[in-house]
Parts: sequence; C-alpha cells; structure tokens
Amino acid sequence: MTFSASRAGRVLRPIGVPLDLGQNRRGVDMGPSAIRYAGLAPRLRRLGYSVEDGGNLEVAERETLGPGGVPFLAEVARVCGQAYRAGRDAVAQGLLPIFLGGDHSISAGTVAGISDSEPVGLLWVDAHADFNTFETSPSGNLHGMPLAALLGRGAPELVDIGRPGPKIEPRDVVLIGLRDIDAEERVQLKDSGILVFTMREIDELGVAVVARQAIERLRHRSRLHVSLDMDVLDPSEAPGVGTPVVGGLSYREAHLLMEMLAETGAVGSVDVVEVNPMLDSSSSTAKLAVELLASLLGSRIL
Repeated sequence: MTFSASRAGRVLRPIGVPLDLGQNRRGVDMGPSAIRYAGLAPRLRRLGYSVEDGGNLEVAERETLGPGGVPFLAEVARVCGQAYRAGRDAVAQGLLPIFLGGDHSISAGTVAGISDSEPVGLLWVDAHADFNTFETSPSGNLHGMPLAALLGRGAPELVDIGRPGPKIEPRDVVLIGLRDIDAEERVQLKDSGILVFTMREIDELGVAVVARQAIERLRHRSRLHVSLDMDVLDPSEAPGVGTPVVGGLSYREAHLLMEMLAETGAVGSVDVVEVNPMLDSSSSTAKLAVELLASLLGSRIL
C-alpha cells in the first residue's frame, strides 16, 4: 500500500450513474445531479486536483421497462456494464474515477471495472451488507445484491458483468457500519470470510481503531476502492437516503474514517451512492457527500 500521493496533476473523473431500478423508492436517479449541484467540482479543485467530469451513463426510464423483475435485472446489468467500461478506462488512463449514484446496485459494475487490471482492496461503508441473492432476499431488491455478485454469488447477469465470475476475494473486503441485515444474509455473511465491523464494534472500539484494523487488513493491496453508501450515517446527519436506519455514524465519525483512509495514499476510486434529493432537507445529504469525498481525497482540518 502506498502512503503519500501528490495531488498536483492528479485528475479526478466524476461519472454519474443515475440508476434507480435496484429498489422501489424513487429519487436516487437524481443523486448525481444533487451531488454536483452541491459543489463537488469546485470543492475538489480547491484541494489541488483537476476535475474532468465524465457526464452521466445512459439509463432507461423505469416506465419504459414494464413492471419490474427480469426487465429491471437486464437494465441494471446493462448499466453496470457501462460502469465497468468507464471504470476500467479511467484507471487505464491514470484517472481517479468517482462514481455518483444512483442506488448501490451500480457497484456490481464499478468495482468490477476498476479491478479489471489488478485486484483492489474494497471498503464497503454501508448500513447494509448488500450480500443477498434472489434466493435469500425478502424483497428481491437488486441494490441489496451487489457485494454478493462481486464475490461470485447470485444471478449470472450480475456476477458476470464485464468478465465472468468473481471480481474480488473475501480477504480483500472490509464492511464498515453494518446494522441492518436479513436473516439468511447474516448466515451467508458469517461464512464468507469478509471482515465485518458492525456499529457495535464501532461503538466498542471507536472508529479510529476500526479504520486502522481495516487498513491493516487491506495493506497487501496497492489500491483501495471505497464504496460509500450515505445511509451508513445516522438519519439525523443524512436524511436524504432511500433506506435510512437509526444508529449510524455521526458526522465526525464519518469524516475521521474518510480522513484516515485518505492518509494511506492508496484510494484509487470511489462510489458515493443512495443520495435521494426528494427526501433530503436543504440538500444537506448531498452537501455532506461532497464534504466526505473531500475528506477522503485529502481535506484536513490543519
């Protein structure tokens, strides 16, 4: 793992993925616009980066796809294929892609794409495990399945995005902030080999200890991908998310986690997902997403 990276000349590429087909609550398709409108590019430029926006990937309107089910799965897989290529190409060009969701199903494509050339360490920062398959999910919502798909579990349409089979190994995954998990998903996760820090571990150990242990776990990888679901924060901090769960990270805990990950110098790509401006209060969640991205990319108090 590389510790220290110059921002001079480093180019960031925001890529919008306005996908809302992974769940039933509408609004996350407006997340990329909300995050941009909250000042993403100027905030990152103030840190010394160049920002070259990659625009939005094309996503079909929900109303054109019918009632859901298989048509939604096919479209999610198609969009994730676009995300795969966008991530692969950005990494090949030496850029740092920042994927703006959309719901968390986008990560079946983004993580697959950025790991095309070499394995990465994955930090999945989320209230939910997203480790379901159609066989285990009570709801059938696709945004609860991307982590399972990345490890080779579930629907072939999601597992085989970009290239066949698993995209990442359990030893390369750390899940942080978990507090809402389905019964069968819990069984599968315990047997997975993934390192999991629930909110109980964060309460007991403190977020700094958790961050250090997560970094140590992934030290064998030269690049890290951070998949940040804004519902990892407590709803009092981030009200504009589709699946809020009480008891999440505080404002300062989330910033400290991002700051400590930034200090590794190894963060090479990011997702920020599940921002729903229809449920937000004065764009507070989108603004917080921008500030957390800034912390992850090197903003410090001193």
